[in-house]
Amino acid sequence: MLRIDGITAGYGAVTVLRDLSFQAAPGQVTCIMGRNGAGKSTLMKAIMGLVPVQSGQILLNGQPIHTLPAHQIPKRGIAYVPQGRRLFGPLTVAENIEIGLMARNTGPDRREFVLTLFPRLRERLDQVASTLSGGEQQMLAIARALCLDPAVLLLDEPTEGLQPSMIGLIRDVVLRLRDAGLATVLVEQRVDAVLRMADRVAFMAHGRVEAEVQRAELAPESSLFQRFVGV
Repeated sequence: MLRIDGITAGYGAVTVLRDLSFQAAPGQVTCIMGRNGAGKSTLMKAIMGLVPVQSGQILLNGQPIHTLPAHQIPKRGIAYVPQGRRLFGPLTVAENIEIGLMARNTGPDRREFVLTLFPRLRERLDQVASTLSGGEQQMLAIARALCLDPAVLLLDEPTEGLQPSMIGLIRDVVLRLRDAGLATVLVEQRVDAVLRMADRVAFMAHGRVEAEVQRAELAPESSLFQRFVGV
């Protein structure tokens, strides 16, 4: 269980997150929605120790992690796929995966697991990452994160700019991981993608979670989408 209790965080003198509370449970996909500037990506970075927490706490299975240096967070079992993927472009698919395995010293079994999830990557192990299509790069970014064998997976807009077939593939992987017990936190702007993947939806505005609802309570025409996401 990932639990965030009343954190305030930001960049220097600029406060972005204000007394924000949130949690992500095992075996659930929790989607975070909000307009640009609401603080969604900053929340992800705060969880990963990339943005300092000024007050409040972040707990993983009851243990505080907000005081740890950033390089220790993945070792505790939180994997992060940032917006823009951030692959090692000059390296091959196989080398990017190997770097993921090194983070927690996972081995061949985990490598086989991620290649089974993404069989297209198995066909491209010797290909340089920067030459992959956008969808294939997103697969590789998720695969590299999953090499950690994480308890929590953070995905920041994984469907951005992808064609429908790739979005469907990533959705299927996310749901398969959910069924295996992974806690997934997904920042997403596409209403259709959220309705097909989420168990719970948290709506952010002004650096806070302003509303949380179960997916079953939402329909495409819900006023919450217009209030927190619409232009």
